Amino acid sequence: MMKIKHGEHHLSHRSNWLRAGVLGANDGLISIASLMTGMVAAQPEFNTLLLTGVSALVGGAISMAAGEYVSVSSQADTEKADMEMEKRELEIHPEEELQELASIYQQRGLTPELSMEVAKQLTAHNALDAHMRDEIGISEESFANPLQAAFSSAAAFAVGAAIPLLVILLLPMNMLLGALIISTLVGLASLGYISAKLGGAPALPAISRIVIWGVIAMGITGIIGKIVGVSV
Repeated sequence: MMKIKHGEHHLSHRSNWLRAGVLGANDGLISIASLMTGMVAAQPEFNTLLLTGVSALVGGAISMAAGEYVSVSSQADTEKADMEMEKRELEIHPEEELQELASIYQQRGLTPELSMEVAKQLTAHNALDAHMRDEIGISEESFANPLQAAFSSAAAFAVGAAIPLLVILLLPMNMLLGALIISTLVGLASLGYISAKLGGAPALPAISRIVIWGVIAMGITGIIGKIVGVSV
């Protein structure tokens, strides 16, 4: 048998964890940097600024974890319910399920004879897997993992949030506003570049959209902080 040397390196399998990682880091960086920008504009004491930042990091990470856990748990529950339903249908109506599978392959371009032959062979190999994959569009390998999603989102949020907190810790108060803006924009641009490269997408659109939203968020909170600081 001739060996196939040709191989293609597809990237779509990264979409789930890439989305969660980028979303978490982006949320952590923008939310904490925006909060710190508003606080710095209001000119609080250093201890107040640091306590606010740390509290926001911890609370935000827990919130991200909880939100992702609930969301992915709901997805996992739906996937398990679909699996149980398909198991029952295969037990009660095996012939109808075989015809349904053959019909799916026929709609994809196979002849009626070949569609039925493929359906029979896949059913003999693993009927449930064939129906979950080709009828519903999911597989056991891709089932949602709530704990993994929760931990990943919380960790990504903390990594993003750590950037503005490090700026707060390392620089004097009179340099914080400019340093927060620059470090946040660099961090956002880096996130956009990394996500684009990992996903095989053009870098410039990814960088542009993430930086623009970061500028908007920091600008609004900075104005609010300035107004509140002046009024106090």
